[in-house]
Amino acid sequence: MHHPGPPRVTTVGRPVELAPRAPERDATYRWRVLDAPAESAATVGTGPVVYLAPDVPGTYRLELDAPDGRHEQTVRAFPDDRRPATMAVPAAALEPASPDEVAVIGPFNDRLVGRDRPRRAGDDYALDVALPPGSHPYGFAPHDDLAEQVRGDVEVPGLGRPRVRLDARIEENESGSDGGDGDDGGVGDNGDDETELVVVADAETAPDAEEATLAVEFLFDGRDALEPSDCELRDDRLRVPVDTLRGVDSSGPVRVHAVAVQTTTESGEPYVRHSVLDTLVVEAGVAGDEPGSGLSVSRPADAPEWAHHATVYEVFVRSFAGETPDPTFDELARRVPYLESLGVDCLWLTPILESHTTHGYHVTDYFDTASDLGSREDFEALVERCHGAGIRVVFDLVINHTSRDHPAFQFHSTGVPGYEDHYARVPGREDPSDIDWGGPGAAEHYFNWTRIPNLNYDSPAVRSWMLDVVVEWAAVVDGFRCDVAWGVPHGFWKEVRERVKADDSDFLLLDETIPRDPAYHENEFDAHYDTTLYGALRAIGAGEKPATALLDAVADARWHGFPDDAVQLRYIENHDEERYRSAVGDDALRAAAAATFTLPGAPMMYYGQETGVADQRGTMRWYDADTDLVAFHRRLSRLRDAHEALRVGDVEPVSAGVAPTGDDGVEADRVVAFARDDGTDRLVVVLNFGGEPTTVELGAEVEGTDLLTGERVGASDAAAGDGGVRVTVADAVVLRAVGDSSH
Repeated sequence: MHHPGPPRVTTVGRPVELAPRAPERDATYRWRVLDAPAESAATVGTGPVVYLAPDVPGTYRLELDAPDGRHEQTVRAFPDDRRPATMAVPAAALEPASPDEVAVIGPFNDRLVGRDRPRRAGDDYALDVALPPGSHPYGFAPHDDLAEQVRGDVEVPGLGRPRVRLDARIEENESGSDGGDGDDGGVGDNGDDETELVVVADAETAPDAEEATLAVEFLFDGRDALEPSDCELRDDRLRVPVDTLRGVDSSGPVRVHAVAVQTTTESGEPYVRHSVLDTLVVEAGVAGDEPGSGLSVSRPADAPEWAHHATVYEVFVRSFAGETPDPTFDELARRVPYLESLGVDCLWLTPILESHTTHGYHVTDYFDTASDLGSREDFEALVERCHGAGIRVVFDLVINHTSRDHPAFQFHSTGVPGYEDHYARVPGREDPSDIDWGGPGAAEHYFNWTRIPNLNYDSPAVRSWMLDVVVEWAAVVDGFRCDVAWGVPHGFWKEVRERVKADDSDFLLLDETIPRDPAYHENEFDAHYDTTLYGALRAIGAGEKPATALLDAVADARWHGFPDDAVQLRYIENHDEERYRSAVGDDALRAAAAATFTLPGAPMMYYGQETGVADQRGTMRWYDADTDLVAFHRRLSRLRDAHEALRVGDVEPVSAGVAPTGDDGVEADRVVAFARDDGTDRLVVVLNFGGEPTTVELGAEVEGTDLLTGERVGASDAAAGDGGVRVTVADAVVLRAVGDSSH
């Protein structure tokens, strides 16, 4: 079916890309605006893929005329939440000073080097932009040279985003009595003619918006037969008679969507921020004697349960086997016992498709494995070997771009019929490279990545091609890590999610979106790079921030509006980043690694992090591994597995100070403590980023044995103050709170 998918939510000033699903390459598709706010002049273009740019707040209804009929799509546009901001650097800071041409790049313009040019403002170069609240990184590149760029951040004031979660239960209507809990397919006490499905929206404002007013809007899906007139909205609860659901479900499942709307007043004007859309799917199976029986309710945007706490291990495939073995799938499979010993649950492999690069991100064939790594059968054998060890395998999906040596780009550049629209193009004036590109304008590319031109997702042929790639490999692996996810349209990712989850609800989708963005959790991705904690741990290690900054980083996801179900991938290094110890030294490495294992989310080890590899993509240290560091990571993984509180418990700050010793030692701001409490177990984690053992005064009573090592590090009777203790911390200790009887 070509229906474009679920309702879309945006703000004025942010265009929404709309496209048919399962596009046919040579079919005709036409879009038109059926209904829009009275003041709107918004239109959509021609062609299969169009962009709606809402010009006033309100609800827009569009119609797609496709080969399989006509389909309606709803777009809800809220007021623009962006604020004027200025990015600036001193002209003298650029090399050479005061260059004739400067480019500004950042997430705000998708890192397109030639798109934005600053103005000269006195002694500065400045670019005026409109951005939502938060911190926004940028770089000013003299003569478009990214190696010489001067980086900065602009802080835009404003409130965080609200959140909403939908759940459902079966109830008798007002003439009856309460029925049972129907979250997983409810039951009641009377006939279905007296029974309702009640969809409950649990909305909350951003942490800094307690005084805001909060509302919930329900949105209906154009794919379903359920109409607003079939439902009753009362007290932020949507009520639907079960008989009605049974009647409309014959044409497929019923989808209910909701968005939370947070409103405050600023300078006498309303200021609105909306949440990520949440979704429920209701399906009616065979009804039994019980009212409401046979109804099942699911939350399609939720991450797989296993992913919430999985220990992830990233392998750079051509560096892991060692100095002399050929880097083949067979050699990787022979090293699975090592992964087992680390307690790894999920193996992320950098790209394994045909590519003439060691890193594999320049794909030249999407349907065959790299010849130097082995055959497809060899790869599938590696996957099976991992499965036998209880390890899932995540495949690096690279579909924002191809190698410029891919035949498709060669055909595109030389005018082969049928490939004209396969790659994105930009006007020559926006091209920062000195390449004389074949064809009109220039090949679009991010940063200075001239060897990997961007695919054009306005092309049905490209969408069909990449969907074939998704289907091909989803049948083999357990998840995708999606490279440059921020470069591929949201609508395409929504379609990918529905495709892969239809066959396997446990399939994992991890996005590379830097900085992380909750919009990619809206029926798209399960897990997200935690760029905020990554940056905080780097800054702490470098002495630029106090250790308590990691607690602020954890709270940051809530401020941005990430749902609780969003999995945050906690890491200190990966294949794109300088090694942690190389960047900031050894002092903080163990404490930083311990933070990723003792905070909620999915901890990730990048191969060699635990053995002492110094180079970003260097050969794995085997014969000369830092075995103490390996053992430390093993203990972290085992401890996390052994204590549920470290996986699901709430995070609570605990006061921690450095006890006076009379000697120069660790500064107080190099130490942080927090509790993890799941209601049954309460553990206290103390991290020391200072590099030397120190005595820490804790504002909590704990037992004196470190659960990480089994060694005594303090005692509850060595009081440091009211209800406090002193403990000795070299890098990380985990202690049980006094009074906890769960053990």
